[in-house]
Amino acid sequence: MGVNQMLVKNTHEGDINMASEKLKNMMVEAIISEMEVAIQYIWQHVTIKGMFAEAVGPVFRVVALQEMMHAELIGERLDYLGGELPLHPKNIKVGGPAKEMIENDVKAEEDAIALYKEIIKVAKDEDDTTTRKLFEDILRDEEDHHNTFTGLLE
Repeated sequence: MGVNQMLVKNTHEGDINMASEKLKNMMVEAIISEMEVAIQYIWQHVTIKGMFAEAVGPVFRVVALQEMMHAELIGERLDYLGGELPLHPKNIKVGGPAKEMIENDVKAEEDAIALYKEIIKVAKDEDDTTTRKLFEDILRDEEDHHNTFTGLLE
């Protein structure tokens, strides 16, 4: 076996990067979720009106950029594990008034937190330290986003 064949084997086959279909499917769900909220938050940034627009609009933009980075990081990991990257987000809720937007965002962050906690458990059960640590880092960000949005509702 040549060097190139060994590199392919070591990076795309064998036990070195195996993940269960369950974990890969959960990661696909995570990417879709991240892309959905990134779009949602960007459109909220663009469309927010009223007396709170100048204060809340930039928050939507900052969080959207973080969510896009999460999608990229999860996508890179999923690709390494041999999973298929999703092409289409499913559920985007831009909202209407600022309060409705933020309520939608709180729910989206709560859903992400629940999913990421489950992914962390599965990755730990599969002894996939890299995926577990990736999602622990992202979970920390999602909890911060949740805190930001719930704080805006007060």
